[in-house]
Amino acid sequence: MVNQGMIKTENQSTYNPLEEYIQRLLNGQALLKDSPENVLEVVGILKSYGVVLDAYSQNLIYIADHQFLVLFPFFKYFNGEVSVKKILRHWWHDRINFEYAEYCMKTMMWHGGGGLDSYLDTPEFANICKVVIQEKCKYNPFILGLNQLFPDFLIEQLRMSAYYSGLGQFWRVMADIFLSLSDLYDQGKITSIPQVVDHIKNGLVVDALKPITYSVKIGDRVYDIIPKSLGLTFLADTAIPYVEAVFFRGTPFLGTVSLNAQAYQVPPDQSRFQYGALYADPLPIGGAGIPPTLLMQDMRHYLPDYLHSIYRQSLRGEDDLKVKICMSFQKSMFCVTSAAILGLLPYAANTEDVLEQQANRVFLEKWMERLKTSQLLEVNK
Repeated sequence: MVNQGMIKTENQSTYNPLEEYIQRLLNGQALLKDSPENVLEVVGILKSYGVVLDAYSQNLIYIADHQFLVLFPFFKYFNGEVSVKKILRHWWHDRINFEYAEYCMKTMMWHGGGGLDSYLDTPEFANICKVVIQEKCKYNPFILGLNQLFPDFLIEQLRMSAYYSGLGQFWRVMADIFLSLSDLYDQGKITSIPQVVDHIKNGLVVDALKPITYSVKIGDRVYDIIPKSLGLTFLADTAIPYVEAVFFRGTPFLGTVSLNAQAYQVPPDQSRFQYGALYADPLPIGGAGIPPTLLMQDMRHYLPDYLHSIYRQSLRGEDDLKVKICMSFQKSMFCVTSAAILGLLPYAANTEDVLEQQANRVFLEKWMERLKTSQLLEVNK
């Protein structure tokens, strides 16, 4: 009897509740279960997200190209088109909330990772910045004096500009992937969640080696802040750090946790943060100080009719629209995560080599260990 109990305990201790998801990925499926309802939700919300990302991308790149080293960029959200009408709409918040794009940029910059982050701490980057600062501010003795007193201050501003550009270039690719996904769905060519994941994965693979560069123009001369020769690429240096920073780690939302160190609600180690899109509770969406609220507000304006009508038919109708959008968005992000994981598998998912199968399993087990406290089980209920 004792031995049987011990055996049962051992089996329970080795049981992995996420084994089902490992098998799904090894079989070329997704973390989100396949159903017509999920396909409609995911494609519909990614259509809206693609439109918003297109706007975010354009603005981030505009800020990087035209607002660099501007200490008080009052009109940075206007993309160079300033008018009384736009100012009034801006004050009335009848606009895209570009603040959320900046939140993602700062989160990505804070957590770091990838070649972009490494390069921005090199003497090579600092030397380029000194030349750019001197040329940009040569007629501004106040800024040059400030730079003498605080030599790292303006370099840090250019680091942010590099992240503005890097994230803008990443979102440019993702917006195109999501919008083309919607087009294929409308044509009846996308009918399952695995097809959604394949489309996203193929888009990531096609643009994996797309160069990430950043140049600014001062007068008639162009300065390469991130030169092409550096070899930074879309997948390794923007996509993977973005997934790590925004999908997994994120930042604590004000008002939902105590930032008092004695309360121990915020881990002291950034690598242990679990505030990203895959972990967030959709219910606080709509509350003050919750950055994704801005994204949900933006997406609600571009929902395709077939998805919006589904939301209207629910018990609360439009009253909890942002929460519903967040739940659909979270489902879609598990599809994007599935695509990223499958794209990063050490070997083909259908390999018949035993050693390669073991390597794939170890790789997936590490991912599942991180996802066990996420909303993965909730979105699959």
